[in-house]
Amino acid sequence: MPQYPLPAWVWSREVLTDAGTRLAHLHEASLGFGVSGAVWRSPVRQPAEVICQNDFAPYNMVFTDRRLSGVIDWDTASPGPRLWDVAYLAYRLVPLADPSNGDAIDSDLGERARRLCLLAAAYGLQVAPADILPVAVARLHDLAAFTEARADQGQETVRSHVELYRRDAAWITRHAGDLCRESC
Repeated sequence: MPQYPLPAWVWSREVLTDAGTRLAHLHEASLGFGVSGAVWRSPVRQPAEVICQNDFAPYNMVFTDRRLSGVIDWDTASPGPRLWDVAYLAYRLVPLADPSNGDAIDSDLGERARRLCLLAAAYGLQVAPADILPVAVARLHDLAAFTEARADQGQETVRSHVELYRRDAAWITRHAGDLCRESC
């Protein structure tokens, strides 16, 4: 499991496409999963199409010989829309983040647009960058609110993340047009 700062190989196109494909397979495997009476740590989001991992990011990926071989940390999984997970993966691995975010790779908008197209294509099911971006913004605002609540309950070490998530959401909003210009 790579940790931040991520090693250079995590930013490879192979890891990006492996992650998109693996997420699609995990979502497909969750179809028809019985959820009646289930209790979830994370909110159920509508439409509840699949079981979302809710933190599908490099730090929860297991690699063997630099190839994605597994995903861990399913404690916050819950039913939700496919795009909820796809958007968070895009945020972390494209990345869809303000250049000042130390967790992001130094790349220009054109490269991020290409990577977003590549991720959407690897996930499949007619998912397009224009579908992912507004969900990523909503996801980051939700994460900021969740993190702020944790900080207000005494976990002060996470408070700095609140503004980071909001800044990243604003960056996506500002650059959405450029991120969707690449033809996929």
